[in-house]
Amino acid sequence: MLHSPQLHTAMEEPLDNSKGEVITCKAAVCWAPGEALVMEEIQVAPPQALEVRIRIICTALCHTDVSFWSNRQDNTRYPRIFGHEAVGVESVGENVKDIEEGDLVIPVFMPHCTECVDCKSTESNMCARLESKIAGLMTIDNSARFSISGKPIYHFFGVSSFTEYTVVEVDSVVKIDPMVAPDKVCLLSCGVTTGLGGVWKVGNVEKGSTVAVFGLGTVGMAVAEGARIRGASRIIGVDVKPEKFDIGKKFGVTEFVNPKDHEKPVHQVIKEMTASGVDYSFECTGNKSVIVEAFKSTRNGWGTTVVLGSNRTEIPIDFGELLGGKTIKGSLFGGMKAKIDLPLLVDMHMKKELQLDGFITHEISFPEISKAFELLTKGECLRCIMWMNRTLQ
Repeated sequence: MLHSPQLHTAMEEPLDNSKGEVITCKAAVCWAPGEALVMEEIQVAPPQALEVRIRIICTALCHTDVSFWSNRQDNTRYPRIFGHEAVGVESVGENVKDIEEGDLVIPVFMPHCTECVDCKSTESNMCARLESKIAGLMTIDNSARFSISGKPIYHFFGVSSFTEYTVVEVDSVVKIDPMVAPDKVCLLSCGVTTGLGGVWKVGNVEKGSTVAVFGLGTVGMAVAEGARIRGASRIIGVDVKPEKFDIGKKFGVTEFVNPKDHEKPVHQVIKEMTASGVDYSFECTGNKSVIVEAFKSTRNGWGTTVVLGSNRTEIPIDFGELLGGKTIKGSLFGGMKAKIDLPLLVDMHMKKELQLDGFITHEISFPEISKAFELLTKGECLRCIMWMNRTLQ
């Protein structure tokens, strides 16, 4: 059930006055892979140089959180605090420029240092500092800012939003308009931006083109929304859950294919629907077989496949199809440069040029976080917003 609490700007809430001190707050801690998250009282250290401490207003659960949480072979960085889609108000450490105490910010897993070769290039958003975020520690001193009774708690992708307070390095923080609704813009931390960027930055979909979207979760719906805004003539959604089809119409999906309804491979179905295959296909699941089907569904000559699903796998691709002019591309965060592109997306939303409301299918209070995991793993929601300090009826 979608709750609708009265919204107000983040700046109406009083700021914490513990600048420079350790804060004790609530966090959902995962002590081992696959184990239920435990609501704990943790200590959050003040931000060091080039860091900000963020009071999380609301956060959302992403499939990437679930994928890492359920990976029982990942025993190297526990206990840890998951979460990377959020919005909050912050206090700043030393040498932080352009962000001040009380600003509204979005933390992002994809850093944008603005100084490395990739950040200065128009060809990539793969900041050189991304690797440091995976280690689960802050780069300035190789230590954590979270602890319980002196025991360190690891960070997740440099964000860790399943806590009332977090500390994030400034290269992963984007200042935004303080008048925007926080539950909408927290979606821009990962999934929605990945889908939009996949269409606009990586695929560069043109007006009148044909598009197939494999997987109608949040990323897939964002792909459809981006293709709709770009003026695609046909947007074919592919998913095994029929209920996703009605939702997809709100984001511009024009036709639907349920693989369970056909004996032949999906790529054959799509080629019959389009006579020669789609101009663009977007794979949003990370599944090996789905990636291959997406690639095969594009037309010869200029068909482009963009892989947005999160998974490490090897894929068998027909070299002859590559010689025929097809292209397959991958990206993280949809090729978006956080500090440049996110403010533009926020502005589009505020001008009602980009819809974000439809992605929010559930809202709960933070202590109910296990319900969010259940909804997402069962495929019963797009995004579940968790409010940190509100009790929802």
